[in-house]
Amino acid sequence: MPSRIRRFLFGPPKDIKDPDAFHKLSLVALLAWVGLGADGLSSSAYGPEETFRALGEHTGLAFFLAIATAATVFIISYGYSRIIEQFPSGGGGYVVASKLLSPRVGVVSGSALLVDYVLTITISIASGADAIFSFLPPSVQTLKLPTAVAGVALLTVMNIRGVKESVTALVPIFTLFIVTHAVMLITAIGGHVGDIGPVSEEVRSNVTRTTTALGLFGALKLALHAYSMGGGTYTGIEAVSNGVGMMREPRVRTAKRTMALMATSLAVTAGGIVLSYLLVHARPEEHKTMNAVLLERVAGQWSVGGFHFGRAFVIASLFSEGALLFVAAQAGFLDGPRVMANMATDSWLPHRFSALSDRLSMRNGIMLMAVAAFAALFYTRGDVSKLVVMYSINVFLTFSLSNLAMSKFWLAHRREHPPWARHLLGHLVALTLCATILVITIIEKFAEGGWVTLVVTALLVVLCFLVKRHYGLVTRALRKLDDDLPSPPEIELVQLELAANAHAVRAPAESFATGGTAGLLEHHGSRDPDPKKPIAILLVGGYSGLGRHALLTLLRMFPRHFGGVIFVSVAVVDSESFKGADQIAALEQRTRQSLLKYERYAHTLELAAASAFAIGTEVAVEVERIAADLTYRYPEALLVAGQLIFEEDTFWNRLLHNETAFIVQKRLQRMGLPMIVVPVRLDLRARRALPVQRMAA
Repeated sequence: MPSRIRRFLFGPPKDIKDPDAFHKLSLVALLAWVGLGADGLSSSAYGPEETFRALGEHTGLAFFLAIATAATVFIISYGYSRIIEQFPSGGGGYVVASKLLSPRVGVVSGSALLVDYVLTITISIASGADAIFSFLPPSVQTLKLPTAVAGVALLTVMNIRGVKESVTALVPIFTLFIVTHAVMLITAIGGHVGDIGPVSEEVRSNVTRTTTALGLFGALKLALHAYSMGGGTYTGIEAVSNGVGMMREPRVRTAKRTMALMATSLAVTAGGIVLSYLLVHARPEEHKTMNAVLLERVAGQWSVGGFHFGRAFVIASLFSEGALLFVAAQAGFLDGPRVMANMATDSWLPHRFSALSDRLSMRNGIMLMAVAAFAALFYTRGDVSKLVVMYSINVFLTFSLSNLAMSKFWLAHRREHPPWARHLLGHLVALTLCATILVITIIEKFAEGGWVTLVVTALLVVLCFLVKRHYGLVTRALRKLDDDLPSPPEIELVQLELAANAHAVRAPAESFATGGTAGLLEHHGSRDPDPKKPIAILLVGGYSGLGRHALLTLLRMFPRHFGGVIFVSVAVVDSESFKGADQIAALEQRTRQSLLKYERYAHTLELAAASAFAIGTEVAVEVERIAADLTYRYPEALLVAGQLIFEEDTFWNRLLHNETAFIVQKRLQRMGLPMIVVPVRLDLRARRALPVQRMAA
């Protein structure tokens, strides 16, 4: 029953060897616009309102702010389009800052992005709940927070099922928002086209009164303040560049089309809403959003033949707005785990966050984003005003670092790119705008809750440095392990490729059932293991001292017992390698080469050797399938795996390292297959591995 429930909720496992697997999960520009562009577009529900409210009675400045809002969207989007061109694998602000500034600056940008995406989920869900419950009676308001929690849970399940499935289900909501708000803007702005003269005079007189009352400097200060308060309008623009990796090929062209769709829709909607406030003389009303006031003034009295449908249109528009905010939370679930995977690949976060589930989704990252979003919801009780303050800082920190990095890039590569001056100017303008908004927001909202975001981001940065330090110590200890046990002369890469290719032509590998993955038993030497003798089936990863130490320890424990060894490796497909069929083929080739090295090493020890491998997302599952077949072919076989053991068994070590060998051992024991785990103990304080003799003892 639990298996059936999981299959119903999360869908069936996907075949990693299917050449169209990535194609089936990737997004075309239109779906990417829905999944990633909704984050930016939904900010039109609260960004323009903050701008207009900050003006107070000086609404004439709204005309200029509407133009500034649209222009800012296009300027920032232009900068991120250049980032997409130069970084076609995605990663956005984290990758840009890491490669062009420094890895330490990159981890600051990445940490800011992660906090931002958690708050994207939280504020979108909370705002959507506010919009929907505004139509319901006060007696049911206590259900608002549980509804928000249910919304996060629903999106979590949808994203674990897969990227494309989660986005496709949200298309109708996105479409309803686009249609209703397009009608609203066309009516509000188009209906005043013939009033250009009176409107211009009204704006001129209002601006004159503003400059008279505040002075020219005071008017400029007010405009800058209102412009900065609407900074939430631009959040989500970076989502497209972060999510290039999930785009349909050709990715760069798809991502740039998505960016163009998102920038145009956001600029027109946000700028149009600010202008519409001015044209219809909308004013803030208690218990109503400014968009609700705007819709009522534009469409509230619509009727045809005595049938009043204006109220229904207003409700449909506001419902679509609230629902779109739920859709906007999708960007956090799509891009947050991807940023985590990039940081995990660089060892700033636990490596398990770059792993894929059997549904080919980044399940660990999705679950962590969901848990963090739940925590933020309960901490703020779904209070949007608190969330807006927490949300409005980190995105502009990332914007600023990204544009600073790209400015440095164009200066360094000006000889290679003739239009460098135009690109540099665009990034410098974007940097100026983003840095201005960032500074003003921190100053004005620090005491109102902005400090919470800064503290959480700083703690995450510290955590990343601690993780990086630990993995660095482990890497040095493993290198020491290699130095303590010199390898025989390595086979050149070209020779390995020739050997693998020649073998493929001369004697195709024996295939065996592995549930859709590539399972191969390969013989590359004249001395093959004898099925009638005891055989060691040794689980290994890449060619390293860890695998060689495990083999030597096994031979010391059972002297002159084994007549041969079969090296088994699972090529784990993670977020880094799952980017197309060519990447899977390259991963398979690297695995073959590592196994060839192990076989050659065994031959130097006068052991008959063969190898087998599989490709999948979970080591334990693939090993179980291979072991079932090999133990049938070799009845006297004993499965063996090496496992890193630390001097101090702490929660920290268990968090940062998996215990794959023990997991595999438990699964095989349930099948009645014998397996032993050979410990390879590391003392990180001594920064070296303990001797093989001690391990054998």
